Amino acid sequence: MRHSRADTDASHLKLSRRAALMGGVQLLFMGGLAARMWYLQVDQADQFRLLAEENRINIRLIPPVRGEIFDRNGMQLAKNVPSYRIIMVREDAGDFNAVLDRVAKLIDLSPEETERAREELGRRGDRSLPITIAEDVSWDAVSAISVNAPALPGVSPEVGTTRVYPRGSDFAHVVGRVGSVSPKDLEALESPDAVLRIPRFQIGKINVEAREEPLLRGVAGNRQVEVNATGRVMRELERREGQSGADLQLTIDAKLQNYVQARLQGESAAVVILDCEKGDILANSSAPSYDPNLFIGGILSRDYDPLLNDKYRPLVNKTVQGAYPPGSCFKMVTAMAAIEEGIISPDDTVYCPGHLEVGGRRFHCWKRAGHGWLDLEGSLKSSCDVYYYDLALKVGIEKISAMANRFGLGIKHDLALSSVNSGLTPTKEWKLRQRGADWVIGDTVNASIGQGFMLATPMQLAVMTARLATGREVTPRLIKSVNGVEQPVLGNESLGMRESNLRKMRKSMYSVVNDRRGTGYRSRIIAEGMRMAGKTGTSQVRSAVVDNKSVPWEQRDHALFVSFAPYDNPRFACAVLVEHGGGGSTAAAPIARDVMLQALYNGEPPLDAYPSADRGRIKTQQRALRDVQPEARINKSKDQA
Repeated sequence: MRHSRADTDASHLKLSRRAALMGGVQLLFMGGLAARMWYLQVDQADQFRLLAEENRINIRLIPPVRGEIFDRNGMQLAKNVPSYRIIMVREDAGDFNAVLDRVAKLIDLSPEETERAREELGRRGDRSLPITIAEDVSWDAVSAISVNAPALPGVSPEVGTTRVYPRGSDFAHVVGRVGSVSPKDLEALESPDAVLRIPRFQIGKINVEAREEPLLRGVAGNRQVEVNATGRVMRELERREGQSGADLQLTIDAKLQNYVQARLQGESAAVVILDCEKGDILANSSAPSYDPNLFIGGILSRDYDPLLNDKYRPLVNKTVQGAYPPGSCFKMVTAMAAIEEGIISPDDTVYCPGHLEVGGRRFHCWKRAGHGWLDLEGSLKSSCDVYYYDLALKVGIEKISAMANRFGLGIKHDLALSSVNSGLTPTKEWKLRQRGADWVIGDTVNASIGQGFMLATPMQLAVMTARLATGREVTPRLIKSVNGVEQPVLGNESLGMRESNLRKMRKSMYSVVNDRRGTGYRSRIIAEGMRMAGKTGTSQVRSAVVDNKSVPWEQRDHALFVSFAPYDNPRFACAVLVEHGGGGSTAAAPIARDVMLQALYNGEPPLDAYPSADRGRIKTQQRALRDVQPEARINKSKDQA
């Protein structure tokens, strides 16, 4: 059938319209696609570039370098040494169990270390934080990990630092130690620093390391690293360094501390030596001690159990944690309470028949035959108990306790040490509150000679002695400087006591050591200008009067001695405690003389500072101590024939 020309023209027109419509639709689609592409590639380019960067760039914390600790002369007590460790980022590792198994085959990783790492990886909330798999590894281990990097996604070696205590056990009870952050540590903080959440990050656990943690830790930095598809670090893009911790200088003299620790070898004892001028703690020794380096990477049971079960308690800092009845070392406080109140004068006498009847009970003097008539100096020199029983009845417990507080007893001194004990200076109100019982006159009698409820630490006894020696409120100081900035000396104001009374007390303490009838005479110093004043003390640990040699060690009396020297111009105050040592004159006083001379001479003293009868024994002792104190700079030419 033939179509007319008009039909053909109409058909062509319809095709043209359809083509135009289809072309328009195609143009519209292409225009929309072009607009979308422009939107994604131009308008939203920055946002998508950021998303891509986040996929290939990780931000990692840089632990700060911990501040170091030095003694007063610049000797290192705690330092950082470089170490290699192997870390894993779980987010980059994928199947971390399989990766960990491969790591264990490449380096010397014990089953215990592997399991610990597995537990940390499994429970860690933030998967982007690195987990330490192994620390303090060898260069061979680092090389093995690096060579096998493609098969170990998320694993990399890292250079860090670890804490080392070069003086070992000498400063365990002063500097303390560090250890890994525990859940308990985190719970104790309201808003813990992010760096503390890094597994096995180390913080101070006790003593200066713990008490000065904010200063020593510093502030963490961070770095941006580029990683590949397997999580392997390709390069470091940016680094922002943190702030290192502050360096601390202590008041401790490392050489003196080393000598004291050596002198206490074999004893369960404590020694504190204070500078009378500033209150600087020159030695703070508790024996036996332990090596804090054992705790750095986690102490093993075979090392920890002996420390925990030792009856001499090496983990306890006896200088500030141990509170003991001060015994006769407290008699100066009772006497000062009486003479400052004007109840007696130093020249008034009391008769000692060997006992005193109080409330139908007989309180005995240590000398059962009695001392006869005694004034203050005679009572202290002979350590007569009855004299102080009589004073206590006249002055009362409230004034005795108040005087003890003025001399630094019953006070928790603010020191950068752990578990500082406040001791106890009891009162009537204290007994009613704590014991639910009324105070009785026998309590006052016992307290007058440092027994009963009365408790003091060796640190407090050293403070008491420094205040007696100077008449000033000497306050113990342990931190000498922070980053080279000297720390203030606290207290040091006058005690507000009559100087004549203090002079009489010092003269009485001088007689204790230098009078032939004094209880400390055998431990005197004979060098001119170095004479020592002091007081012996025996602290009972049981009520029954039994010869110390006839009972087990744990039931024997504690031995104490407090002293200052030189007598004419006090420079040092010292307190010595020997647990279950028996008598203060036999166990504690000889140690006090030796360490005091070491402080006075700033090293090994000459033999002629000792009485001639002692020089042979002291010469042998000095030779033996040199072998166990290699750090001491001793002039061996002083070893006289």
